[in-house]
Amino acid sequence: MVRAASALLLVLLLAGWEGYCRVAGVSALVVPLPSAVLRTLWDGLAGGYLLPHLWVTTAEMAMGLAAGCTVGFLAGVLLAEVPVLRRLFYPYILASQVVPKLALGPLFIVWFGFGMTSTVVITALICFFPLLENTMTGLQQVDPNKRELFRMLRATRLQTLLRLKIPSGLPVILAGLRVAVVLALVGAVVGEFIGGRQGLGASIIAAQGMMDSTMMFALFIVITVLGMIVYQAAAGLERWLLRRPWKG
Repeated sequence: MVRAASALLLVLLLAGWEGYCRVAGVSALVVPLPSAVLRTLWDGLAGGYLLPHLWVTTAEMAMGLAAGCTVGFLAGVLLAEVPVLRRLFYPYILASQVVPKLALGPLFIVWFGFGMTSTVVITALICFFPLLENTMTGLQQVDPNKRELFRMLRATRLQTLLRLKIPSGLPVILAGLRVAVVLALVGAVVGEFIGGRQGLGASIIAAQGMMDSTMMFALFIVITVLGMIVYQAAAGLERWLLRRPWKG
C-alpha cells in the first residue's frame, strides 16, 4: 500500500511538472519536459550511448568502494585495538578528511593523470572514513559482561576480536558500509567532473558544454537509479550478514 502511494506520488509530481512547463512555457534550456527527458534517456540507452559511460562509472565506484572500505575497516580495527596508534594517527586522519576531495582533484590529476585512476583514488578516500569511524565505534561498544566472560575463558586477543568484538559491532560497521556505498557514487561522479574522460560525470560536463539540459536530467535519472540499486544491494547484504548464526 505504501509503495503504491509512493509510486502514485511520483506520477503526480511528474504530471504536475509536465503540465506546469507546458502551460507556463518554460524553456527546455531551463527545465525540460519530463517526457522529453524520458525520450532522451530511452534513446541514449537503446542507442548505446549511455551504457559505456554507465559501465565506467560503475567500475570506478566498485573499485573505489572496495579499496576504501577494505583499508578503512582494517585501519579501524587497528586503531580500536591499539589505543596508542589511535591517539597518534587519528588527528591526522581526521584532518585529511576535513579537506574537500574536490579541492584535491587537481593534485590527483598531477599524480595519477586523467582517467579512471584519479577517480578511483578520490572514491576510495571518500569511502575510507565512514568504515574507519564505524568500525572503531562498533568494536568499542562491546558488552562489558561478554568481554569479561571471554577474559575468564582465557580467550586470546585475536579470538576476542573475531568471535566477540566484530560480530557484536557488525550492525554499526555495516551501517558505515551503507553510507560508504552512497558516497562511492558521489565520489565517482565528482572525480569524473574533475578529470574523467568517460563516465556519467564526464557526460554531464559534456552535456553542460552543449547546454543540453534534457541530457543532463536524463543522466541524473541514471545516477539516481544506479545509487538506489547499489544501496539496496548493500542493505540486502547487511540483512543477510546479521541473520548469520555466528552473530554475537
